[in-house]
Amino acid sequence: MNSIWLYTIGSVLIVSIISVIGVVAVLFTKEKLKSILLFMVAFSAGALLGDALLHLIPESIEENGFSNSISLYVIAGILIFFILEKIVHWRHCHEISCDSHPHHLATMNLVGDGVHNLIDGMVIAGSYSVSIELGIATTIAVILHEIPQEIGDFGVLLYAGIKPKKAIIYNFISALSAIIGAIIALAIGSHAENFTSIIVPLTAGGFIYIAGSDLIPELHKEVKLSKSFVQFIAILMGIGLMMLLLIGE
Repeated sequence: MNSIWLYTIGSVLIVSIISVIGVVAVLFTKEKLKSILLFMVAFSAGALLGDALLHLIPESIEENGFSNSISLYVIAGILIFFILEKIVHWRHCHEISCDSHPHHLATMNLVGDGVHNLIDGMVIAGSYSVSIELGIATTIAVILHEIPQEIGDFGVLLYAGIKPKKAIIYNFISALSAIIGAIIALAIGSHAENFTSIIVPLTAGGFIYIAGSDLIPELHKEVKLSKSFVQFIAILMGIGLMMLLLIGE
């Protein structure tokens, strides 16, 4: 049990530290940064789909046997993330300026990101509760998604007029909510027998939603054949990474 807490808290701390990566946004031109972000978006889309379909769902089936309840939990995960995005206006912005997006307040972005990170913490904790290998795979998938997410969030704060140093601090504080989410999930999991059988397929549904609703549509904005091909390769690379992690399980 102690190892689960150690792995979980260590992983969410790493995810939280990723929040400071937004500072690299000021090192690149807008066009160069956009191309880097779109590659990372494609890579993270593949990783999220790979984790959901190669790790989370198969693990849930292996632990509990296949039943309609697993499918319903996956669907519930998709719907829950849809509702969260509607209510909190949680945006997965992957453009540095976001001029065309309705970011009215930096506060809304920070609140939405805080909820996002809280859920990330619960997702990571739930995965480690099943197995260390599944926790590592899910942590990697979350990190790969967080990199373009945090750079985008940093850009939103700068666009809202917040100074770079303060933007980094605000992003990091928001990211620390992942620790709270992890602690909540571990506390619930220790008292609820069916916690992991519910949180794992819910997570799979959430990852499928993020990849299909937020990430892949961003990639469709680029129609140039050569860049689209690179994005396709990046998606395959993300899936391939999750397949490589199967070797360790």
